[in-house]
Amino acid sequence: MPYPPPHMPLWRRFREDEWPTLREVLRSASQIHGCLWLFALCCFGPTVVGLLICYPLARSARTHARRIFPPGAHLRVHFPDVVRIQKTRAWVALAATFALMVAYATPDDWDLAIQQFALRMAITPWLLLLSAPLVITVIIRLAAPTARAGMRARLRPSLRSALWYCGAFAATPLLFMGGLFVNYELYEGPLAPLVAIVLLVPALWVGLFVAFASPTVVRSAFHTAPVHAALPALLTGVLVWEFAAISLAVGGLPPGPTFLALLAAVGGPATVSALAWWEIHRLRTWHGVRLRA
Repeated sequence: MPYPPPHMPLWRRFREDEWPTLREVLRSASQIHGCLWLFALCCFGPTVVGLLICYPLARSARTHARRIFPPGAHLRVHFPDVVRIQKTRAWVALAATFALMVAYATPDDWDLAIQQFALRMAITPWLLLLSAPLVITVIIRLAAPTARAGMRARLRPSLRSALWYCGAFAATPLLFMGGLFVNYELYEGPLAPLVAIVLLVPALWVGLFVAFASPTVVRSAFHTAPVHAALPALLTGVLVWEFAAISLAVGGLPPGPTFLALLAAVGGPATVSALAWWEIHRLRTWHGVRLRA
């Protein structure tokens, strides 16, 4: 990975480049007034120390995630205005959902929303893994017979990407439970807490790796754009309606008046689908990408 320009601000490196080393972070933090450091250590001492200890672990996991799943490398065609509008839609949807919850939600509704968020995070890779083969099969069937062999050959990187991600995703709870089992069932002694921390480090690293890889994996749909340029947009449209159906089945309509609840339940998937179709329209009109032979 190329080194950042020396003039790049530290905050931009956290957003766009490889994270700075712990030494660089501490060197930058040394410019903060000592009274503020003393206040932070007195009030949030364990948190500050924990962050300093976990930072190199998080930096290593992020570096490896970006190396295996490079951001933007999956795109055959990039439309900056489409990406900008997609981000704007996401923030507007988040703000509207929060406003609806604040206005009408009960404590039980907040608990259900948190549970649905955790459920969505847990099932996203597996839902994508189940949905992608179906959509890819349809796209290959619609393609010209002469192009199908090449499309199948370009599936190999997607399969490797799926195996990497799903393997890491499945390994996280296994490593966590294995570390707890080894510590509490096979080891007893005064150093048990320290041994537990050491045994849980691999689970934490793999979990951070999955967290940093997830945005790229979801956006790229396991690197399927080389198979067909419209596949990431198509899979996004399919997934968002699947999530809407699961949310309705698990928790019903969002809180609030019926009209607003229906608008919130259907408006989100509808706007995502509209933006996905706009992206496919751009691909068709600007670059000649066709869904059918």
